[in-house]
Amino acid sequence: MMSVLPYLIAGWIFLVGCYGLATSRHLVHAVGCLTVCQSSTYVLLLAVGYRDGGTAPVFSDLKPGSRPLVDPVVQALALTDVVVGATVTALLLALVVQVAKRHGTVDPDALSELRG
Repeated sequence: MMSVLPYLIAGWIFLVGCYGLATSRHLVHAVGCLTVCQSSTYVLLLAVGYRDGGTAPVFSDLKPGSRPLVDPVVQALALTDVVVGATVTALLLALVVQVAKRHGTVDPDALSELRG
C-alpha cells in the first residue's frame, strides 16, 4: 500500500486543482488552481525517484552495488519542474494584471470581449 500511496496523493492533488479550476470565478484563483495541478507533478516525481535506503549518487566512496542509489535524473526533472512552474505562474499573474488594467475586472464571465 505504501508504494501506491504517493501516486494516489499526486492524483488527488491534481483532481483538486482541476476542480478548483473548473469552478473558479476569479482569474487569480484560476492561476492558483493551475499551480496546485502543477504541484502534483512534484509528488509524482518524488514517488518515481524514491528508493528505500537510497543514497546520493556520488560514487567516490561507494563500491558498485553496495547500496541503492537515487536517480539523479528524477532530481533534475523535479528541480526543472519547480523552476518552470514558478515561471509559468509569474507569467500568468502578469497576464491577469494586464486583463484587470484593460477590462477592469478579473471575473472570466464578465470579459465579453473574449467571447467568440
